[in-house]
Amino acid sequence: MAKGLEGKRIAITGSRKIQELSKIIERQGGIPIVRPQQGMLVLQEHEVEHDLTQLIESGTDWAIFTTGTGLEALLQQAERIGVYERLLEIVRQTNVGARGYKTVAMLKKLGIQPIAIDDDGTTEGLIRVLQAYDFSGLGVTIQLHGEPMPSLVTYLEGKGAVVRTILPYKQVAPDRDISERLCREILEGSVDAVCFTTAVQVRYFYQYVSSHGKYLEINENFHNRVLAVAVGRVTAEALKEAGVRRVLVPENERMGAMIVEVARYYRNKTALQGMVE
Repeated sequence: MAKGLEGKRIAITGSRKIQELSKIIERQGGIPIVRPQQGMLVLQEHEVEHDLTQLIESGTDWAIFTTGTGLEALLQQAERIGVYERLLEIVRQTNVGARGYKTVAMLKKLGIQPIAIDDDGTTEGLIRVLQAYDFSGLGVTIQLHGEPMPSLVTYLEGKGAVVRTILPYKQVAPDRDISERLCREILEGSVDAVCFTTAVQVRYFYQYVSSHGKYLEINENFHNRVLAVAVGRVTAEALKEAGVRRVLVPENERMGAMIVEVARYYRNKTALQGMVE
């Protein structure tokens, strides 16, 4: 039986596990094309130290954690300035919300059970769950990761919460030359699929696309020629918000499962074409 990705050129827009993903693509007969759109994460040491000190001094009624990586960075920063145990003590005494299975798993390892967990891995899913709670006059601390979360902050402030955000890392835009190259390859159809592994990659790529007047062309190519692939629901949501109508998402939200799903897609497509012929 032919391999699912035989001769297919698969673009990877992430910056993590590139070698692993490339090997999976190659085992399926495909050609990995690395076009990172993640940019860089720059540690915000001074800002986080100030924010953590404020949190330790004033406490909070709610602590909401939005990514496992961001939570890990926050804990590392707390350990660096000697407030790790005090931070955990405060979090254990407050109401905790969490988005994402990695975040929930990390909190549970720390002995912290969130009372509000998203129902689908998205920020909107977390907001739906938070609707069951009263936030009037309460202090809410949100751990961000790389960029702001205006929808969550706006929702909580609209409910009367006093919101404080902590941003362990700041996201820096990716290399514009790489974005330009990926844009050209999509327009030329010289890649068969583009795999996005975070919503950040989608947003940065579409910032480039929109600023260069290629938005409509890119989305037309995603609809007709090039397959847009998302590792999970959060990333798929970002693609759909960008106007991409056809998005392939694996049921198991893992990078390896994403490549397997792409291979299955092309295998089924080839079989269907064979039946028609």
